[in-house]
Amino acid sequence: MWKEWINNVTSNIVIDEFWSQFSISVLRILLLIVIGRLLAWILHKSINKIVLEQLNVRHASQKRRITTIGKLLNNMVSYTIYFIIGLLVLSELGISLGPLIAGAGIAGIAIGFGAQSLVKDVITGFFIVLEDQFAVGDMISTGKFKGKVEVIGLRTTRIVNEKGEVHIVPNSLITEVTNFSLHAATVSLDIAIAYQSNLRYIMQIVKQCAETLEHEKIIGQPTVLGIQQFDKDEIVMRIEVQCEATYEDTVKRYMNERFKLTLEEHSLQMNEQS
Repeated sequence: MWKEWINNVTSNIVIDEFWSQFSISVLRILLLIVIGRLLAWILHKSINKIVLEQLNVRHASQKRRITTIGKLLNNMVSYTIYFIIGLLVLSELGISLGPLIAGAGIAGIAIGFGAQSLVKDVITGFFIVLEDQFAVGDMISTGKFKGKVEVIGLRTTRIVNEKGEVHIVPNSLITEVTNFSLHAATVSLDIAIAYQSNLRYIMQIVKQCAETLEHEKIIGQPTVLGIQQFDKDEIVMRIEVQCEATYEDTVKRYMNERFKLTLEEHSLQMNEQS
């Protein structure tokens, strides 16, 4: 029997028709892969274009959700196209898809009982996007992880902390979230001045300095609120500014430096308070 099988294989190999069919199959498979990649590229470009158009006309509060949905759609398109291309390649290799699909359905039912966490991940990820709990680029804290959201996938969410460490968290484990990016943070800076100082002159210098503050994390113009309180030996003046969430310390250090240098240029002293 083995000799007969070997003879059949050998006879098929030497026939030109075999090589012709083999070459055609290889070309078809390569063509399917190229078409799949091209189709994915076109759909990704179309989705990105639609997202950009929506970002230009939507309110700022909706831009986060649109960006996240765009990335999620790109992932779904890629998975769908690659799955279909995989089936077509198997068909081109002579594998019957009917029994394969039927077997996959039966296996899917069996696997489903052991893949409940996977289903929970997908459903939770869907509601994260639908309810706009957080979006790509947001700074969040969930469980023991805190960082910027880099990717929201169908199954997992990728979080990068300030050290550059990447945490991949299953969506079903995200039960409680603190989102630091929904609202701007407020930074308060107190400047203590002596009672005998020229208050009007100092306030004028402080306002001029506040108007010239330029930092990528500052939102809007700082506000010089004026006298905050009277202490035993000094008067406390307060300046407030809004900045992007989680960058309060960075902005405050910048403000301390700028106000300190400005007051020193005018032979004045400041005392930073927490």
